[in-house]
Amino acid sequence: MKENFKDKAANSILQAEANLDNLTFRLKQKLGLKQPLQIVPYRSYGTENRLYVKGRVLVNKGITRSEENDTLWENLLNMYRRFESDEIPNARVQLCLQNVPHEITTDEEGYFVLNLEPAVPLQLDDIWHEIELKLVDAPIAITEEVTATAYVLVPPPDAEYGIISDIDDTVVRTGATSLLETGRNVLLNNAHTRIPFHGVSEFYKALQLGRNGKRNNPFFYVSSSPWNNYDLLYHFLELNGIPQGPLLLRDFGLDKSKFLQSDHMSHKYKEIENILITYPKLNFILIGDSGQQDASIYHEVVKKHPGRIMAIYIRDVNIPKRTQAVTTIADELKKSGEVEMVLVKQTTAAAKHAADKGFIFTEQVQHVENKAALDEEGDK
Repeated sequence: MKENFKDKAANSILQAEANLDNLTFRLKQKLGLKQPLQIVPYRSYGTENRLYVKGRVLVNKGITRSEENDTLWENLLNMYRRFESDEIPNARVQLCLQNVPHEITTDEEGYFVLNLEPAVPLQLDDIWHEIELKLVDAPIAITEEVTATAYVLVPPPDAEYGIISDIDDTVVRTGATSLLETGRNVLLNNAHTRIPFHGVSEFYKALQLGRNGKRNNPFFYVSSSPWNNYDLLYHFLELNGIPQGPLLLRDFGLDKSKFLQSDHMSHKYKEIENILITYPKLNFILIGDSGQQDASIYHEVVKKHPGRIMAIYIRDVNIPKRTQAVTTIADELKKSGEVEMVLVKQTTAAAKHAADKGFIFTEQVQHVENKAALDEEGDK
């Protein structure tokens, strides 16, 4: 009976949302408020025989690329524009790979997802592969040509391992354990004013370099941040010299599968699971923090994929209850002998462990220490 009531309530709310979205879309269409349009491609991943491409068609709200001297008002305005997005459903996007066109139609939230099979296997000379996108039809008039380029990561055959990392409170300080601090950081900061943890960029570059010196170990960023923040997070990684990789974020729209339940754990686990399935011959290092459920999620990954995880690094966010939860999981993994889960307060500690295990060159630890010192000095 309870389940039936929950299903009915969910269906009613989802239908109401769909009706409201449809009404709003038609009203803005009639008033001519849905121009110009843009394709927002998200960096994704694939193999030499299959590429996963994701993006969204939206009204171009004029979100500006942040500058160091942007005011709080400019940051707040950009964030408002990100979350007050006008998505374009039932738009047709053409994707061109190896001169072969493919088409996909956007869903009710403006997203499109397509798995492409190259006519011939990709040449893996570069880790990133470009796919040209063009908007060919939309439920409103297209007043000018709308194009974009999608970038898909394909790890080379000689990659030593992959790295899957959280972002919030793992790479960038967001205060995810405090609603007030998170709100302030999200709303009032931009890619320039957001602060990375000390030494993260140098440590991640050391992992990307590995021991073969080719700097071709792939990174994947799995986060519960919404897709609306994609441009901000991408720009943040770029500005701070942190290796680029697919950003696998979360849709915050209402969805029956997520209704009345937390989707943090299922989202992250699902994305990690897909990565491991896509690359069955590649082992991984997992990096997260103690603020949410990263340790529990990674524990489940280890149990489901024994022998695939080389090490787990968890940043301690200094909440005793959550630190203890991570320690308990780490002890359990240690007893089983499956993999080490290392709880660290400083990035240098993770770098030292990685060097001891032979994941990175020993001399890279000093580079991480030096960068951490520079970062700390910059904070002052």
